[in-house]
Amino acid sequence: MLDLNFVRENLPLVEEKLRQRGMDPSAVLKDFRELDTKRRQAITEAETSKAQRNQATEEIGKLKKSGQDASAAMAQAKDLREKISELEKTASDFDGQLRDILVGIPNLPHTSVPVGKSADDNVEVRRWGTPPKFDFTPKAHWDLGSQLGILDLERAVKLTGARFAVYWDLGAKLERALANFMLDLHTREHGYTEVLPPYLVNSESMYGTGQLPKFAADSFRVPHGDKDLWLIPTAEVPVTNLYRDEILDAAKLPISLTAYTPCFRSEAGSYGKDVRGIIRQHQFQKVELVKFTRPDQSYEEHEKLTRNAEEVLQKLGLHYRTVALSTGDMGAASAKTYDIEVWLPGQQLYREISSCSNFEAYQARRANIRYRPEGKNKTEFVHTLNGSALAVGRTWVAIVENYQQADGSVLIPEALRPYIGAERMTAKSF
Repeated sequence: MLDLNFVRENLPLVEEKLRQRGMDPSAVLKDFRELDTKRRQAITEAETSKAQRNQATEEIGKLKKSGQDASAAMAQAKDLREKISELEKTASDFDGQLRDILVGIPNLPHTSVPVGKSADDNVEVRRWGTPPKFDFTPKAHWDLGSQLGILDLERAVKLTGARFAVYWDLGAKLERALANFMLDLHTREHGYTEVLPPYLVNSESMYGTGQLPKFAADSFRVPHGDKDLWLIPTAEVPVTNLYRDEILDAAKLPISLTAYTPCFRSEAGSYGKDVRGIIRQHQFQKVELVKFTRPDQSYEEHEKLTRNAEEVLQKLGLHYRTVALSTGDMGAASAKTYDIEVWLPGQQLYREISSCSNFEAYQARRANIRYRPEGKNKTEFVHTLNGSALAVGRTWVAIVENYQQADGSVLIPEALRPYIGAERMTAKSF
């Protein structure tokens, strides 16, 4: 969420940034200027009335002390009290309406973000490795997984429904090995602290990271007594909210956390997209990186976080490219986002496997996460960052498709062999 004073004082800039996102400023800002003017008028009038009430109160005291009739002054004081109460309620109502508008304003894209209308305007910033060469036609993971007996989508439909998966034997071990490998890399080499958060969160947590109210339809809601709980769409939600309503020690920033969790998404509006295989699931696993930083260090830390995610693919020997998302393709809460896209030879395309974002103070303002700069009494909002490092299921897909062999087996990358205890996946039936 943006700061009210900032929006008020920089309305032309906010309007321009909304246009860069492909949005109509009048539809987003609505009657912001009019509401803000009326709110300030109500506050000013209330303060004036309070001063008049105080004068009336003093006059009442003087009149009573001198034995004179104070009824007129008392009537005036009563009228002023009622007027003040009404004005404060009016200002409060305007506050609520302005907050509703602020909640609906997306973050402002950083100046380094490419301006564009869609994903077609994203800009590639680097790539690593080269696509593998095959002397046969490579297969997609849904065919390989079925033939090897490591991926079972039909039984998942029986158990739950579409867009769920069952992994068998080395397929299951590969998923577990990837999570352990990623967590070990980030904690041992990159300096992150591992966290295991709850998989259900309250509405306040979903609001704090921007999932509510806008993206309620994309999440799984679990009614629980007189409150709703939500299955987490990403570990970003509980991990970021660990520090909700707290003031962090400036000396400890940046704080770098990593978590492995399942993620649950209803994928509302995506039906018909990526229906084959396990690219777009209602449940998938992910290793997440989350950082809390001072504002002056957040973009440096954003670059580090993105490189940390890329290193997973490098150690697994998987070809990828990193792109800077355009203003028309970024998430609402992000000020700048890099997507890492891995090459999938079975599908002959690049597929997003990580999204690394700097939210600046947007989430911290919603979740009230602050720090106190050294030598200052006033607190400031931290900047929050996060990125997948990586989406485990899509990494599973990338390994199966990139390391497939002519005989239908799949080699296991050397970095994962100590975790799995095998060098190759071959066909089995279950």
